Amino acid sequence: MCVQAVSRPSDQGLSGPDESSAQSADVPTARSGAPSRRLPRLLAALCDRLPEERIAVVEHVFATVVGPDDPLLRRFITTQPAAGLAHQLLEITRAWRAEMPGTTGAGIALALATVRSSPRPRPTQVVVSGPMSPSLPARLTSGVAVEVIRSAHTSLLIASFAAHGAQGVVTEIGRAVGRGVRVDLLLEESTQAAEAFAALPETVHVWHRAGSSGGVLHAKLIAADRHTAFVGSANLTDRALYDNIELGAVLRDPHLVGPLVDHFRWLLAPENKVMRSA
Repeated sequence: MCVQAVSRPSDQGLSGPDESSAQSADVPTARSGAPSRRLPRLLAALCDRLPEERIAVVEHVFATVVGPDDPLLRRFITTQPAAGLAHQLLEITRAWRAEMPGTTGAGIALALATVRSSPRPRPTQVVVSGPMSPSLPARLTSGVAVEVIRSAHTSLLIASFAAHGAQGVVTEIGRAVGRGVRVDLLLEESTQAAEAFAALPETVHVWHRAGSSGGVLHAKLIAADRHTAFVGSANLTDRALYDNIELGAVLRDPHLVGPLVDHFRWLLAPENKVMRSA
């Protein structure tokens, strides 16, 4: 997923998607009769969805526009390829127009910056591969896998039933090794998944399931330190990362991620005879 900044267009008649519906959007009314403030919630949801560097790009765009109907903002929205992101930004412009029409773009940018800088729990994010619809503000599997690996400072736990290609993931793992991150790859031996990582340094630890119980290693996991984990249906293959219809989630709560990492560390402990070093 990418967020692209755009230059101000000369065509003042440019319209963003669903502009006609934006003009007639209703503002929900609270029981007290006062308008319900959707804009703060929408801005917070945008910050929850996007990585910090991409939120900074959105802030820059808002800071340069006059109001919700500025052609530059409309043009920016139409260039967003990520599933649901254009719709999410349109909802922000609708709430801005309805609730705070006198607020400048700089004011919206300041509000985004405030939300972004405020420490708060990050919610679970939905991750998908394959065809994208505007109904779900999801992240793309390929980008999320790289992002989670990139966020590791001390350790990476990666499990996959199959692996093939996925060069972006392999490259990012190599970079993690280069900055001193310990990497443990839990891979299914029957699928020859380890071959996809043959170019990585020997310091990477590869593990296969021990014994002959008849079961396989079918888990899919990327866990960075004890703070972030990506779990889902996608193997580390090009088809799973881009083309297949896959579903997953990113967990950013250490209270959830920590025990998950502990479980996989238990699986790797030699005395438990579950996994063996390849």
